[in-house]
Amino acid sequence: MHQTNQHFYDRIANAYDALADSNEHAARETGLTMLAAQPGWRVLEIGFGTGSSLALLAQSVGDSGHVDGVDVSPGMRDVAMRKLTEQKLSQRVSLSVGDAVELNFADASFDAVFMSFTLELFAPSDADNVLAEVLRVLKPGGYLANVSMSTVAKDQSESVLEKTYQWMHRHFPHIVDCRPIDAAALLNDSGFAIQQETRMDIWTMPVSAVLAQKPA
Repeated sequence: MHQTNQHFYDRIANAYDALADSNEHAARETGLTMLAAQPGWRVLEIGFGTGSSLALLAQSVGDSGHVDGVDVSPGMRDVAMRKLTEQKLSQRVSLSVGDAVELNFADASFDAVFMSFTLELFAPSDADNVLAEVLRVLKPGGYLANVSMSTVAKDQSESVLEKTYQWMHRHFPHIVDCRPIDAAALLNDSGFAIQQETRMDIWTMPVSAVLAQKPA
C-alpha cells in the first residue's frame, strides 16, 4: 500500500497545491492553531506533502527550535524543500523519506507531532502502529495534533457526496485512498488524552481536528 501511495504522490507532487490544498488549508490551519507550537520546540510532521505546514511550524519554533518531516514521497519532499528554501526556512527543517509505521527517531525526541490528511491513508492495523510510534517519539506531556477526514457524527446523516466518496474508496482505493476515520476514538484507544476536537466540513464531507496529549 505504501509503495503505491509513493508513486501516486510522486506523480501529483507539483500539482498537489492546486488540486487539493485549496480545499484542505483551512482545516490544516485549524489543527496548527490548536497545536500552537512554541519557540524552541522540536516538532515532527508526518506526511508533510508540499510543505505548507512545515513552513508555518518552522516560523513558530523559531531559530531555537527545529522541525523534522517524514513523507513517503520523494517528489513531495523535493517540492517542500524548494518551498522552504524560497522562504529562507530550510535551516530550521530536516526532511526524510520514509514510512511512519517505523519512525527513525529516538524515544521522547519531540515536543509535538502534527499530521494532516495522513492518518486516514493507512490501513487500520498500520494506523495503530503509526500512533504507537508517535507515542514513542513524543516526550511525556507532548502533543499530537491530527486533522483527518472523519466519520459522520452519530446525530447526522451522510451526504450524497460522502456516500459516493466511501463507495469510491471501497471499489477504487488506488484512486480514492483516504478512508473516513474516528480520529478521536483512535487516539484515545492508543493511549492519548484528548484535549480538544473541532469538526468542520469540506464540500459536505466531515473533517475533524483533534489535539491530544501523551500522558506525563
